[in-house]
Amino acid sequence: MWDDGRRAGRGIARFVRSLPLTRVLVLSSGPVIRNGVPLPPTVYPLAKGRVWAMLAGSLLFVALGIVFLIAHSTVIMTAVGVTAVSFFGFCSVIIIQRLFRDRPELVLDDAGVDHVRLGRFGWDEIAAVRIREQRVRNTSQRFIELVLHDPDAYLARAPKLVRSAASMNARLGFGPASMATNTLPEPSEAVLDAMRRHCPGLTVQH
Repeated sequence: MWDDGRRAGRGIARFVRSLPLTRVLVLSSGPVIRNGVPLPPTVYPLAKGRVWAMLAGSLLFVALGIVFLIAHSTVIMTAVGVTAVSFFGFCSVIIIQRLFRDRPELVLDDAGVDHVRLGRFGWDEIAAVRIREQRVRNTSQRFIELVLHDPDAYLARAPKLVRSAASMNARLGFGPASMATNTLPEPSEAVLDAMRRHCPGLTVQH
């Protein structure tokens, strides 16, 4: 009887070894693995050369506004001067803060997106991404828009500056989570490719 049991056990083992192997796909919210190693974060520093140029342009308009205020020959010139000094002076302050802030402009990792102005997003909050372009006369500005599942939930925690600009962005057809690409050292398409590396299932709208 003992020999019979051993022969039966060996038969079962041979049967199990003869079964075809089946690969099982496990979906996980953990880090994306490449060749056994988690994918490191993709870090984009501030493109300081472009931002210095933006600061120079803003300061030039501030100077022109001051000239208009000094001349104040007409009410229109005075109003233009006040507007130029106020708006471009505010822009200059924001640009200077970003130049001297020791923080990356954008960080992508396997958990989500961290933008210096917009804040942090998990990949599960993002329905899709797309490149948008805004044209003003002969110039154009490109943006990467994060299309969110729940924009209102994001706005509830968004920085104050983002919340204050949300209504204006909506009138222009943009969502609340749009990042300008002129402060990034890489083109928009390269940033989207990096996003897809960290989140392979991410939808890119065209």
